[in-house]
Amino acid sequence: MNASTLLTRLPNGLTLHLKEIHTAPLISHWVWYRVGLRNEQPGRTGISHWVEHMQFKGTPRFPPSVLDKAISRDGGMWNAFTHLDWTTYFETLPADKIDLALQLEADRMTGSLFNPEEVESERTVILAEREGSENEPLFRLGEAVQSVSFNNHPYRYEIIGVRADLEKMTRDDLYKHYRQYYTPNNALVAVAGDFDTQSMLDRLAEIYGDLPAVEMPTFQLPPEPPPQSEQRVEVKGQGHTTYMQISYRSLPAAHPDFPCLTVLDSLLTGPSSLNMFGGGGVSNKTSRLYRALVEKELAVAVGGGLQATIDPFAYETTITVHPQRSCEEVLSAYDDQLKLLQDGLVPEEEIARAIKQARALFAYGSENITNQAFWLGYAEMFDRYDWFVHYVENLSKVTPQDVQRMACELLRPSARVVGVYLPGGGETAEAE
Repeated sequence: MNASTLLTRLPNGLTLHLKEIHTAPLISHWVWYRVGLRNEQPGRTGISHWVEHMQFKGTPRFPPSVLDKAISRDGGMWNAFTHLDWTTYFETLPADKIDLALQLEADRMTGSLFNPEEVESERTVILAEREGSENEPLFRLGEAVQSVSFNNHPYRYEIIGVRADLEKMTRDDLYKHYRQYYTPNNALVAVAGDFDTQSMLDRLAEIYGDLPAVEMPTFQLPPEPPPQSEQRVEVKGQGHTTYMQISYRSLPAAHPDFPCLTVLDSLLTGPSSLNMFGGGGVSNKTSRLYRALVEKELAVAVGGGLQATIDPFAYETTITVHPQRSCEEVLSAYDDQLKLLQDGLVPEEEIARAIKQARALFAYGSENITNQAFWLGYAEMFDRYDWFVHYVENLSKVTPQDVQRMACELLRPSARVVGVYLPGGGETAEAE
């Protein structure tokens, strides 16, 4: 436990993580549930995301229209997110108004209604959301690549779910999922901001302490074999732009080599933000793939994707192909850069620059009250808060030898999926 935080647990199993910050009269309150795409089975994909939507449809105590107006009136913001391994809800409010958020989240942990008419209405909303995504080339390409990147693991699906599953799931399916996973012994409440720790602890125990624990369902993931050979996938659809996505099996965030993969990512494409509220304007123009692909007019843009997950997910490079170039030219230049990393040591100064960029992006995504509360819970979803505390220190320990080893171990042609989106003006995209 970091000295400036308190990590404790109530008798009903609810984990509490508190951090006093007196820089502004604000408090950010997050409730994290250990449920996401990872907990879903074929036939029920997208159920965690749909349950998240239903949490905004009200309880007997808090009808939806009342909540939205109350939080807006008090100058606050609230939202929710479903991810691969977790679902989270947050409110950031003036410090003297935060009790509304505490009562709201405790109430909808057990009291959400799941009105059948609202379920059907939300089915329409989510199917429309999925249909809109299907019109986006990068969504179609990403879904195709993801589906062949895993044989058995739920990570092979998109968080929004498969259309056929969304069309047939029932209100009872959703409610059962909610009652199985929305329980204090599967949740963490993170609070950061302008409060007295003991007073906040007492209030959280008062509001959440009587909620009953529920026996968690038995959950065993199917075994996922390591990739054995390069796979190619092609998607055809509308538009005028060709895209490529090159995906490798990644490392779990708790793996001791994850900082090394972070530096490798920064070297190749510029650092990936691990924080959904990140940003900060760190440029990727010094990265190796930007110089080799964009500056050489093989590509219009290049970016990397690295995520902190419980199980090995995917490390991806997405490339917008220059209209006058072929995908094979781009892939050849890409492979040349990988070979340089695998055959020789990266100069110390280049490693230092990559670490500096990754640290800067991390800092931009860690500074305000909402971000600090986010990290109190987020790091606990895939490891421990110490992961966050020692992140910068662990980045600084990465050596050229570490980067070379990681490039050789992970970025092998036999362990990747190469996906291509080919525009052709057709109305429907197809995966092959």
